[in-house]
Amino acid sequence: MDTTPMDTTPIAGRTGPSRRRMLGAALALGAVAPLGLARTASAAPAPTSSGGTGSPARLTLPAPTGPFPVGMVPLHLRDESRLDPNARPGRFRELMATVWYPARAADADAYPLAPWMTEGALKAFLDDVGFPLPLALVPLTAGHQGAPVHRTGRPLPVVLYSHGAGSHRADHTIMVQELASHGFAVVTVDHTHDGITEFPDGTVVTRDGVAPGLSPRDYATDLLFLLERVIDLANGCNPDVDGRTLPAGLLGGLDARNIGVSGWSKGGTAAALAMVADQRIRAGLTLDGRMESNPAITTDIDRPFMMMTAAYTRAASPFVETFWGHLRGWRLDVQATGAVHASYGDDMTLIPQAGRLLGMTEQQIQSQVGTLDPDRGVLIQQAYPRAFFDLHLRNRHCGNLLDGPSKAFPEVVYHP
Repeated sequence: MDTTPMDTTPIAGRTGPSRRRMLGAALALGAVAPLGLARTASAAPAPTSSGGTGSPARLTLPAPTGPFPVGMVPLHLRDESRLDPNARPGRFRELMATVWYPARAADADAYPLAPWMTEGALKAFLDDVGFPLPLALVPLTAGHQGAPVHRTGRPLPVVLYSHGAGSHRADHTIMVQELASHGFAVVTVDHTHDGITEFPDGTVVTRDGVAPGLSPRDYATDLLFLLERVIDLANGCNPDVDGRTLPAGLLGGLDARNIGVSGWSKGGTAAALAMVADQRIRAGLTLDGRMESNPAITTDIDRPFMMMTAAYTRAASPFVETFWGHLRGWRLDVQATGAVHASYGDDMTLIPQAGRLLGMTEQQIQSQVGTLDPDRGVLIQQAYPRAFFDLHLRNRHCGNLLDGPSKAFPEVVYHP
């Protein structure tokens, strides 16, 4: 394992509480509101979903815009080629992943919607931020658990997703379920011991006590292992350690010839490293990745790559600028005006909701997610990744969004 300083994901702003603590507090408020305890965080009444006051409403995620309902299924995976130095001696590395996909419309509603995080992982999240309470009002996703896959006779292009340091695989559900609703399979993964994950037996693993932690290259190794499991699924083999029954149509339903990769922060750096390591990955997207690793990324990449930058721009980071100089194929660098590191992800909508439940000012909320309007930020993280993977995994040129400045998104700057 690389023990040098690793690409980290800051979770605290310079003013106000950390984004984690603020979101955790609001989730906890949802759990304790029926007991009349929610007023301890703010003297102001909390808004409800109807705009009035009273008990807090469930936090929500925006619906995906695609023509298909969304299905999802978790996978428990074991890499028997790697011992995990952060686990008990002799234990192989184990990961939790989720496959998101377009679901069959006629059947999807018969399957329950999945929560944003599992109960055990969420409790660990709340414990971490100082609110050791069960969650009552966790956001629901658009993903119908175990729903049959929508099949058209063609296998589904695949996008792998890697989260940031200390985070979890649900952190970019808005983007993930948007892609799935438009016909992609997206496979997300928890990087065990550098985030929050819950295994099927109820075991919850966090990053507590882990030293020196995982580097971007460790993340990339997880992604390459995940790539092999996608190929298993494409070939009709079930990689789940526990033999979980998979949704109808998933086995043999993925396209092993059209695989992309995406990631946020450290996960964005890992996405680039995975592309360097494996030519089977046809396209890559980083959401404000630092591109800082040891050694630095100086290998040329001849396949399409898009950077959505915020805090880690080419102007601000020599690592990002160096990486950009080694992109020899199609490339694009866009930046949403007013975006900060947490602007690309579910925080863009959950933190404003949480902040209002806590009676925080708009300035305090903006210290966490930037001055970019949250609704616009959501649209940007739905539209740009989809346009990118549509073009480079399906050869679909949907509009001119990737060609240059767009009237539909005037706040997005295109850096040549």
